Amino acid sequence: MEDILDVYKRPYDAKRPVICMDESSKQLVKEVRKPIAALPKQTMRYDAEYERNGTCNIFVAVEPLAGKRNTKITKRRTMVDWAEYIKDIVDTQYPDVEKIVLIMDNLNTHTGTSLYEAFEPKEAKRILDKLEIHHTPKHGSWLNIAEIEFSHLSRQCLNRRIASEDRLIKEVGAWTLQRNRDNAKVDWQFTNDDARIKLKRLYPETGNANI
Repeated sequence: MEDILDVYKRPYDAKRPVICMDESSKQLVKEVRKPIAALPKQTMRYDAEYERNGTCNIFVAVEPLAGKRNTKITKRRTMVDWAEYIKDIVDTQYPDVEKIVLIMDNLNTHTGTSLYEAFEPKEAKRILDKLEIHHTPKHGSWLNIAEIEFSHLSRQCLNRRIASEDRLIKEVGAWTLQRNRDNAKVDWQFTNDDARIKLKRLYPETGNANI
């Protein structure tokens, strides 16, 4: 935990941007009956019955100090999907930086091993060398600012029925574009000093045991 909070204290450095990355699934839902359009003083009405149409995975990478984020929709959430997303961040989103300081949770696909699963060893090593990886602790994924971004995405875009992958790509893409235009940043305030007071129970107890 303290490692992540130390990273968040770093001043902005365009050559070593701090990127918080996470992923989540979205169930695709088709309507079985045409919804009744919204009218003045009346919201849109739709039938409680629906048809499941599979799921998609949503990747989000946010640079909180710069107000930038990147999203990608995939059919699955495999090691290769993650590796290809990270390669795109390194080569397309941040090709000129010295190092990407990458914060993410401990999902089993979020490791350098996934890069070697997807690419030849030389290429995997090249990508991995561009990353300074920091994992949130177990049960501590709330420390990942990307979860804040997912909260906004869920409330502003995903809180309705979306029937297809193509539609999801368009909707999430439009949301991402608008958030970037708004230059929406995250001002993280929680520090190690705060943690040592408010989360004291998580620290090991020290005593005066005889040595």
